[in-house]
Amino acid sequence: MPLSYAIDFGTSNSLLAACDGEKIISAIPIDPYSYDPTVMRTLLYFPSQKRVFFGSEALKNYNENPGEGRLIRSIKKHLPFRSFIGTWIEDRPMNLEDLIGLFLAELRKKGNQHFNQDVTRLVLGRPARFAEDEGDDLYAQNRLEIAARKAGFTEIEFVPEPIAAACEFRTTLNREKVVFVADFGGGTSDFTVMKMKPGPYQPSDVLAIGGVPRAGDALDGSVMRERLSSHFGADIRFQIPFSSNILKMPLHLMEKICSPADVSLLMKKDIMEFLKNIEKWATKSEDKSKMQRLFTLVEDQLGFPLFEKVEQAKRELSGANEGRVLFDYPGINLNEKIQKVEFEKYIEPSIEVILKTLDETVKKSGLNYSQIDLVCCTGGTAKVPCLKEAIEQRFGKEKLQEHRVFHSVVEGLAHRAREIFK
Repeated sequence: MPLSYAIDFGTSNSLLAACDGEKIISAIPIDPYSYDPTVMRTLLYFPSQKRVFFGSEALKNYNENPGEGRLIRSIKKHLPFRSFIGTWIEDRPMNLEDLIGLFLAELRKKGNQHFNQDVTRLVLGRPARFAEDEGDDLYAQNRLEIAARKAGFTEIEFVPEPIAAACEFRTTLNREKVVFVADFGGGTSDFTVMKMKPGPYQPSDVLAIGGVPRAGDALDGSVMRERLSSHFGADIRFQIPFSSNILKMPLHLMEKICSPADVSLLMKKDIMEFLKNIEKWATKSEDKSKMQRLFTLVEDQLGFPLFEKVEQAKRELSGANEGRVLFDYPGINLNEKIQKVEFEKYIEPSIEVILKTLDETVKKSGLNYSQIDLVCCTGGTAKVPCLKEAIEQRFGKEKLQEHRVFHSVVEGLAHRAREIFK
């Protein structure tokens, strides 16, 4: 059988595995400069409109040319939003499908070089839910399919990521069990309740599936919103000339600062002009300093490295009672200690939404928590203590099994590719 690729296209990281109809070929090296060569950061860096780098090379070139070009991350998050058509790279318009197509084409090129074949078959992972609205969910998948076709794939099948994670998990079983699979990524949290047994996957095995577009990025955004955004003008007050009204910084602009995917959108000309006016109209001198800090963040394209520091603090708080966001850059210079109890308060709204969706998924299956035999958690956000503890309280600590953070989904996608294209 000809090769088929399996791609886990993630908000933060992406992987590629394969199958040939007989055997599964585990995730292959696609980024030689990564700490794990089988994992490529979902990053694109355009030093100019005619050149683009991906993954570790994107990050390396971005760091070597601060403030130049355009670094793009978390592009998967924009798929369900009809208002987000694309962006500009210098004076070149690029729609979202073009950007994602470039990244998927790079993965395909790496795979073709590795296997010395031209592969056009693909099983592509997708969240259980791109969006809560079914129309937006279908719209997102259609956009992703267009991107995959732009990358050169002609036969494309989609598999929900939690089902893929479950497929990989099935290989460890010797008898039927009811399993709850939780896949916590960067952009979405996805859940599946399914019967698992040795042998091929059957659609009837799935008892319920659910998901919500809240995960790691949302938790990072909560820290930014509650603790750091005031340094960048979130609480600024300004007065338009010849008006008696004192206005606040528009909420929708501050929300962009609190999103790893959206902070770069503040570079739009009309938005920057408005922010410059706010600086002039600020009622306090310290507010003008905050706006200068915001301009440095946006104009020097520091959103990515700042959120890297936020994510680092989040990881610290998974194993300690205190974390620190230390961002030393001329004009910004942040040094914020965050206590675990503060962090859990910041992320509580997002955790509640995630757990509500988890509960609804179990209820939809017709089962209760005690009837679930095993709980399989994957993804870095699964390590957040308050989330992990809430899952343990529902199912029982003895049922929880953590799987490989990055590889479970792509291995499962390869298993499904073997079954689909056999």
